[in-house]
Amino acid sequence: MIIGRRSAAALCAMLVGLVAAGLPGSAAAEPVGEDAPPPKVNLVLDVSGSMRAKDVGGQSRMAAAQQAFNEVIDAVPDGVHLGIRTLGANYPGENKKLGCVDSEALYPVGEVNKTEAKTAVATLRPTGWTPIGYALRGAVKDLGDGEGSRRIVLITDGEDSCGQPDPCDVARELAAKGTQLTVDTLGLAADDKVRRQLGCIAEATGGTYTSVQDTDQLSDRLKQLVRRSADTPLENPAPAEGGERCADAPLLTSGVYSDRAEFGQHRWYQVELQPGQELRAALSVAADRAVDRDYAVLLRAVSERGTELVRGREAGSGRTDVLSTGLRYAWNGEEERTVCLEASHAFSAPASVQRTPGLPVELTVDVVEAADTADVAFFGLARGWIPVLLLTVTGLAAGLLAGLIGRLRNPVRRA
Repeated sequence: MIIGRRSAAALCAMLVGLVAAGLPGSAAAEPVGEDAPPPKVNLVLDVSGSMRAKDVGGQSRMAAAQQAFNEVIDAVPDGVHLGIRTLGANYPGENKKLGCVDSEALYPVGEVNKTEAKTAVATLRPTGWTPIGYALRGAVKDLGDGEGSRRIVLITDGEDSCGQPDPCDVARELAAKGTQLTVDTLGLAADDKVRRQLGCIAEATGGTYTSVQDTDQLSDRLKQLVRRSADTPLENPAPAEGGERCADAPLLTSGVYSDRAEFGQHRWYQVELQPGQELRAALSVAADRAVDRDYAVLLRAVSERGTELVRGREAGSGRTDVLSTGLRYAWNGEEERTVCLEASHAFSAPASVQRTPGLPVELTVDVVEAADTADVAFFGLARGWIPVLLLTVTGLAAGLLAGLIGRLRNPVRRA
């Protein structure tokens, strides 16, 4: 992924590290133990007629995919549930209506019987259409609605040949539902249209796109993605629908939350602080579709009366996948205080780009004990009355001293 600013990337890395370390009261990451649900991976393979092309190391694309699948099946980590779905494997005719619903579960998602899975893969022959959008919806149903990490890996040599449902729209629908599903895509053909479509699918769900040129590369990448499902700790951001104003905003505690914000929309959330507590918040907005070159994100902490307390802002220009900013606010009053968080972005897009659902928003909230106010460093530069007093006294003393020295030097020069 390409990050718009180094500081944004550093902030995201810091927050991920803090969450993974187990912040108090965090709702974002649960430890993966023996009772944790198994990670699930569903491999979706294109078996359309174009897979007959022999341009992958002297063998057909289909043969290369079958060889890679066999190696992946042999290397599935313990505890990972694997499934295989096909698209375009059965209907060879010209009827588009039939060809665009040609997708089935070849091997159900579950514990892998290597012999049965390899036998099923060996029966595949390049046949029909390329209904990618339809197959993605089927792959989601294969994974079920249970807890645990879920990943779809799509392997295809061409773009969707059906048009409806549009694969990018399907991917955005999945992301908007908060299904915690990642779709990775692998392209077997060096084609700009294929690259754009597969990249769009991957970006919408936080996945990756890879162009593969030979069998070894395909096998290595597939094994890497399957292992990643087993190695990645389960982190499920909780869905939180921001309000149109602070009074209607949901009350959040420490954790990671997901939302959607349309172009020009402001989302509001509330956080309660006890005396002596500090709020640390970060906002990330993902550009899951084509956007204009200039953009920005803004996160503000506001009092219930509408007074701005502190803000974090980040802007950029050019291509980006995500833009982030953050803020800190300490409360040292005598009573509990409600802080309103306003999240907004200044992304825009060409008229041809779909506006709904809005861009993915991830908000990280952490409430910790505030720094000791007796420490002068706590106030920071030009914060509080102590630095102002010190600067005033220091400036006055320096001015008097400079004047005295000047008066003493002038008589000496005249003499």
